[in-house]
Amino acid sequence: MKYVGFDAPGDPSVLRLFDAPAPLPVAGEIQIAVEAAGVSRADALGRRGLYPAPPGHSSILGLEVAGSVAALGPGVERWRIGDRVCALCNGGGYAERVVVPEGSALPLPENWSAVEGATLPENAFTAYDNLVNRAAMEPGDTLLIHGGTSGLGTMAIGIARALGARVFVTAGSHRKCAKAIQLGAHRAIDYRTTDFVASTLAYTNGRGVDIILDLVGGDYVARDLEALATEGRVVVLSTMRGSEVQLDLTALLRKRARVIGSSLRGRSNAEKAQIAEDLQQAIWPLLSARRPIAPVVDSVFPFAQAQKAHERLESSEHIGKIVLIPV
Repeated sequence: MKYVGFDAPGDPSVLRLFDAPAPLPVAGEIQIAVEAAGVSRADALGRRGLYPAPPGHSSILGLEVAGSVAALGPGVERWRIGDRVCALCNGGGYAERVVVPEGSALPLPENWSAVEGATLPENAFTAYDNLVNRAAMEPGDTLLIHGGTSGLGTMAIGIARALGARVFVTAGSHRKCAKAIQLGAHRAIDYRTTDFVASTLAYTNGRGVDIILDLVGGDYVARDLEALATEGRVVVLSTMRGSEVQLDLTALLRKRARVIGSSLRGRSNAEKAQIAEDLQQAIWPLLSARRPIAPVVDSVFPFAQAQKAHERLESSEHIGKIVLIPV
């Protein structure tokens, strides 16, 4: 099979095509013939050598795919060869074949292409788990998403709207803010020209928001507390602005706030399967309507142009998901 890899960590130019035998599924796994693979920030970190695969995970980049089931490992009962699926991967998605735990796969939604389906797994698992399971989002809550037009941000807008939340986002241009509104955000704040704390407090009549989904980290976390309502929750998912934070604990105590850290890749197959089950119950029945949860594909590149896909990702000019296809 063909796969995208690199000889040594580095910038996007290190990515190239390699050949290797296709991985075979063991007990409880399925092999997927990959038609599309999502590109994520985690992939870029892995390419730079900053996010190594956990023990037992594939060292090949790629954490989400869509395609068809090509082979079954012993004991697999849920899937049949030929089933159309999208799946969260323990690595290995940038390849013509990948094996995944059977519980990490979900049916490809009706009316979604494979390219569109590849935008779902990592973003849907992450958004749903952190908004619902960790931040306990309820209908009527107000949510602020930093990075609202990223792949994860656009998915979080749709899921939050579907579950009855009021959604604000930050984004880095007028174009991105307009897209966020089109996707269902109630308010969009251009963080390059406007203070998101002041705007958030103004939009909520001084109350603040119930939940902040922070894809930025660094100095944003302290500012999140200023924009947070009493009993509010901040969920930190990334450290793009740095991993060290200085917090005013008085504000944390006064607001009875919670700062929650979260990651997905290193969690057990059983935990991921439970999130998949939750998604199939609560979110998957909504997807065929393509509203309020819609696929947002920024661009599509063949495996041979993975360098360009990563350059696009790191430019931060994209809106939604960048996708690779094995042609």
